[in-house]
Amino acid sequence: MTQTIVVKIGTSSLTKPETGQLALSTIANLAETLCHLKQQGHRVILVSSGAVGVGCARLGLTQRPKTIALKQAVAAVGQGRLMRIYEDLFTTLNQPTAQVLLTRSDLVERHRYLNVYNTFQELLALGVIPVVNENDTVAVEELKFGDNDTLSALVASLVEADWLFILTDVDQLYSADPRSVPDARPISLVNNLKELTQLQLQTTSPGSQWGTGGMLTKISAARIAVAAGVRTVITQGKFPDNIERILQGEPLGTHFQPQPEPTSARKRWIAYGLVPTGKLYLDTGAIAAITQAGKSLLAAGIKSVEGEFEPQEAVQLCDHQGNEIARGLVNYSSQELEKIRGCHSQEISTILGFVGAETVIHRDNLVLT
Repeated sequence: MTQTIVVKIGTSSLTKPETGQLALSTIANLAETLCHLKQQGHRVILVSSGAVGVGCARLGLTQRPKTIALKQAVAAVGQGRLMRIYEDLFTTLNQPTAQVLLTRSDLVERHRYLNVYNTFQELLALGVIPVVNENDTVAVEELKFGDNDTLSALVASLVEADWLFILTDVDQLYSADPRSVPDARPISLVNNLKELTQLQLQTTSPGSQWGTGGMLTKISAARIAVAAGVRTVITQGKFPDNIERILQGEPLGTHFQPQPEPTSARKRWIAYGLVPTGKLYLDTGAIAAITQAGKSLLAAGIKSVEGEFEPQEAVQLCDHQGNEIARGLVNYSSQELEKIRGCHSQEISTILGFVGAETVIHRDNLVLT
């Protein structure tokens, strides 16, 4: 059976930790594994970190750049070199590849989001393995994915993948960092979003010196992917052939069960593609109506408004402690909401002087997070 498989490999797996130089044997093993999956009839996408790490090694830098301008310059040096290595290896194996560089703004605008989707579909139909990375050279701080774990989950969600493999420097998730806590308990299976949320709260470990994502970003990425119905696995990047063993049923890595009823593509775009521009703090009645009854958000349930935004922009919906419970597209600007918050819907036209929408966020434009 043909499956769509997204594989993300991190800088810590692509490079040697002591030098920052590329681990060529791992990359060659990865290329062979992905080509083997293609030969079995699967559609394969590779999300690869490493441009900044490779750029650092090429320029003789011993530390990751701190400023965004230097990071972008170093990424520009590293990206071409990294892609050349992939291209050489895949060409040897007679496998065409394509470089796909994305910024967050490619997913923010709906028509660009659909254009990215169509590009991936065409590449996969042509038998190509897309090699995806964030376009670090041009991305601005406010519109960055932040890490390639998030990017890989968004790509897996976008193409409605069957599997997302996140290759990292440990063999699976543990209850604590096994490098410093010898009796840390391995976690083989995360069954549902409740278990996933508990894991997120427990996990605070930073990543390695050369990577940007600790375990927290991987768990956050798993949340995005499983909401889209994508089975997600965290496993060791040093052994890319583990992917095939896992697909054959071997109990390796940490598996995250996909949600049985995936969120719609539009709602996934609202929840994870868009960048929220404000926050609405809700009372307990509004929270219950949204989370338990699946209702729209009304002005009466809004206690306070934070940020500046226009109609049809994305906002976060929070409880009184500031915990995000949902996201949605608003029908009113922040200035208008300041005037009508806490009021009944029939009062809106009198307060604002025009007949607006009954709802602040319609349930079709609202998604629980």
